[in-house]
This record gives sequence, C-alpha cells and structure tokens, in this order.
Amino acid sequence: MLARYGVAATCLSLLLALPPPARASLPRVANVPGGVALVSLGPVLAGALQPRAWLGEQPLLVAAEAGQWFAVVGLALDTEPGEHELRVATGERETRSIAFSVAAKNYPEQRITLKDTGKVRLSPADLARVEGEIAAIRKLKRHWRGTDDADTSFVLPADGRLTGRFGVRRFFNGEPRSPHAGFDIAAARGSLVKANAQGIVLASDDYFFNGKTVFIDHGNGLISMYCHLDRIDVQPGEAVSKGQRLGLVGMTGRATGPHLHWSVILNGAMVDPELFVSRPAKTR
Repeated sequence: MLARYGVAATCLSLLLALPPPARASLPRVANVPGGVALVSLGPVLAGALQPRAWLGEQPLLVAAEAGQWFAVVGLALDTEPGEHELRVATGERETRSIAFSVAAKNYPEQRITLKDTGKVRLSPADLARVEGEIAAIRKLKRHWRGTDDADTSFVLPADGRLTGRFGVRRFFNGEPRSPHAGFDIAAARGSLVKANAQGIVLASDDYFFNGKTVFIDHGNGLISMYCHLDRIDVQPGEAVSKGQRLGLVGMTGRATGPHLHWSVILNGAMVDPELFVSRPAKTR
C-alpha cells in the first residue's frame, strides 16, 4: 500500500502510530522451558483494538512496549523445545497464528535430605490431602482476571540470600521429585514478606508441602505465590500494593529451615521469577 500511495501513506501511518501506554517494563526474554517469550503482535495504532492472544486454550497477557504489542508467554518447565504457535485475534473475527521457537535448557540437580520422612513417603491420608491440594492449586494457576494495569516489574518479596534457584531438579532422600518451580530466599523466621507488585489476594491456605501460602493475582494470568510463611497477614479478596506486607518468613510445610519460597505463574506456567526483577537476589 505504501508503494501505491507514496509519501502521503507514509505520513498517515506515522500519524496513526501511538507511543506505548505508560507501564512498567516487560520481563527479560528467555525462550526456554521455565522462561518467558515476548512475541510481537504488531504496532500500536490509533483506533485499533488491543490484540488478544492464546497459547492453546489459555489466554495470554498482552502489553505494549516501544510502540509494539507483545504477547508475554510463560513457558512451562515441561515445554518441548522447537516451534510453537500462538493464536491471535486482532478484531472481532480476524484470527491468525504466529510462530515462535523454544530452545532446550538443562537445569542442575539438587539432593536434599529430610529428617521428617513423612514429607517424602506419604501416608494414605496425607496422599489424599496432597492430591486435593494439587487439584486446587492447578485451578488457581489457571485463574484469569482481565485488567489494564498489570505490573510486570517486580520487587523482591524478602531481604536475604538466594539459596535455591529456579528449575533445579530435586531429589529428596534420594527420590526424584518435581523441579524447583520458584526460588528460595533465606531469611530469619519472622522476617517481612511483601507483595512483589500490586494485585488482589487470590487465595491463602496452609498446604502439606507449601505450608502457609499466599497467592496474589496481578491480572491477565500473572500470579505470584509465597510459601512456608510463619504467619499470613492478608485475606482473600484484599487489594494489595507493591511492597505491602503479606506475612512473615517461616518454615511451615516441607522445609529444612526458615526461608521464603517465591514462585511466579504466567498463563498457568511456573516461570523463573528473576526474569521479572531488575535487581536479583544475593547469592550465598
């Protein structure tokens, strides 16, 4: 079309282009299992609707940066390397597919010895409890609340040393378990735990493995989870601001010492929280 209408069309397209809405910066890109992909959906144009996107049946967070719309895609740890596709809607009926690639990543191993073997070899009653909790958490991870102000620039939720990295393949008392789907911040019992961004308390409960836990819904499929708390100071449905107190560091659930386990969930996938913070936690 530009070739047909020349300079006039070029000027018109420049007039239609809008600066991106005021917002926090997007997470860092990591097109690997457990990472975040940023898939361009096209320019921000005056009068045009914000595009919508899905990975499978799961809706995706869409945000603007540098005059472009991006789908912010959480990649689960079990995502297969290779080509994947998003489904994108740019109008009432128009849909298209956009391909993006995922590279392989090998995470290190961690071997942990627990004195409380009841947290490794579960009784029938504990197993039934855990299965019910897993189902409830799976539902929470798929929660969707549309919003125009999802903040993707996080602060660290606690002060301390990073003692457990995301994605580590774990063995408890020699037995393989799920990868570490968050990171751990070592801190004294009773230390402050704060919200990494504004949101609404989605749920809080005392789980077998996670202990006392809070879920914060930041909108558009972005959720944070804070585990092993000694005390919870917020209630489901409560609006919280960035940096607001949520509770205190503890060692409830399956924990070898006081620390905060912090997870970030994006479109149902557990992803590396460090991609969302500009200042990483201090390593030991």
